[in-house]
Amino acid sequence: MRVLGVDPGLTRCGVGVVEGVAGRPLTMRGVGVVRTPADAELGLRLVAVEQGIEQWLDDYRPECVAVERVFSQHNVRTVMGTAQASAVAMLCAARRGIPVALHTPSEVKAAVTGSGRADKAQVGAMVTRLLRLDAPPKPADAADALALAICHIWRAPAQNRLQQAVALHSAQHGTSAPVSKGRTA
Repeated sequence: MRVLGVDPGLTRCGVGVVEGVAGRPLTMRGVGVVRTPADAELGLRLVAVEQGIEQWLDDYRPECVAVERVFSQHNVRTVMGTAQASAVAMLCAARRGIPVALHTPSEVKAAVTGSGRADKAQVGAMVTRLLRLDAPPKPADAADALALAICHIWRAPAQNRLQQAVALHSAQHGTSAPVSKGRTA
């Protein structure tokens, strides 16, 4: 499975591609950051994020896009930019028919480090170790994007089995499957 992880942000949108399957060594295919100038007009910044993500989709052809689920922060301005960049990433994937999975920061941290309260340095260190890199990717947004992709690769098999079990149960009992409030969009 090849996954593009997106750590959304308007100034720095982390992107990273990881390939592999759960239980086997993973391989980093690419990592970087889509940057926009903080003083540029919002619409132009969103276009720049779109163009950057589209380029990553063209270059790496992922099977899935994993995006950090936006959560409420104290700084409304920051959360708005994050949500806007997140929507652009989801739109780019949906336009191509690529499935999108949303993961909360604590889910990603728990998957990669074992603790949902891990700090950025711990996430970077584990990403470096898991992908057998010489040094943690910089800036932290890039490492976070790789962590999102790793999280999705490791969680996707269990999520797929759960969805199949719910669908089978519904078919056997003549009920409709519940609307998912999970991590896929």
